[in-house]
Amino acid sequence: MVDTKVTLSGITLDNPVIPASGTFGYGREFAEIYDINILGSISFKGTTKDARLGNPLPRIAECTGGLINSVGLQNPGVEAVCKDELPNLAKIYKKPLIANISGFSIEEYTACARAMDKESQVGILEVNVSCPNVHNGGMAYGVCAESAAEVTRAVKAVTAKPVYIKLSPNVTDIVEIAKACEDAGADGISLINTLLGMRIDIKTRKPVIANKMGGFSGPAIFPVAVRMVYQVANAVKIPVIGMGGVSSARDVIEMMMAGATAVQVGAANLVNPYACKEIIEELPAVCEELGIEKLVDIIGIVK
Repeated sequence: MVDTKVTLSGITLDNPVIPASGTFGYGREFAEIYDINILGSISFKGTTKDARLGNPLPRIAECTGGLINSVGLQNPGVEAVCKDELPNLAKIYKKPLIANISGFSIEEYTACARAMDKESQVGILEVNVSCPNVHNGGMAYGVCAESAAEVTRAVKAVTAKPVYIKLSPNVTDIVEIAKACEDAGADGISLINTLLGMRIDIKTRKPVIANKMGGFSGPAIFPVAVRMVYQVANAVKIPVIGMGGVSSARDVIEMMMAGATAVQVGAANLVNPYACKEIIEELPAVCEELGIEKLVDIIGIVK
């Protein structure tokens, strides 16, 4: 028997497979087709202080090896999430959750963190620093070590729950930013968020997406994600949750060998709603084939 358990900041997961925020909603649709309690955890839909309608349509563009999305953090706002979505999710999922939160100012981040801190089912806060800072000309918090550290300190000050900072790959030096977050008190790092991509309709001569550019995800970005997880995991002493193009049990193992303690599955859920279920089911057999008895033994094994 293969031991697939992993631990994130004192929270033990039955396996390292976690649906990534924005690709699994609040789990209801997936719970209709399989028992979602097989999942290690769930990073539910990104939450902001106020309700957001998201970006104008069209928001999705297909491309070779993945897709580009510009949903724009559509969500009902933190009050509605805590009042309605989380109680409903608690009826169908019985394990600790990962709460992905976003903000356009420090005050918005801390408002979300305070609210999620009160939710008993939330085990970890995953802080998305890819949002544009409205007080700094629209530059994303995550592209600068100082601003990423500022968000980290602010969120840590208002919650007792572990704080993982979700980093954008659209930066010059992701290691510098990860280390700044660690120094500011982060309990872990999540990476990578989507790359920035664009498609053009050559018939209309216009961008396919109304917002022109969006987040590029899917199998094509997997090698970039593995490289960045490897770099960050070897530079920090806190756990890393890896993601980016993961679509198979072998991808999960590769990401863990690069240094990830747990692995999120994103775009694959949009292509195949059974993706996480199939990965979890395949994982023991692939481990046996590779002579892996405990998944924790391979975390960061590649130096």
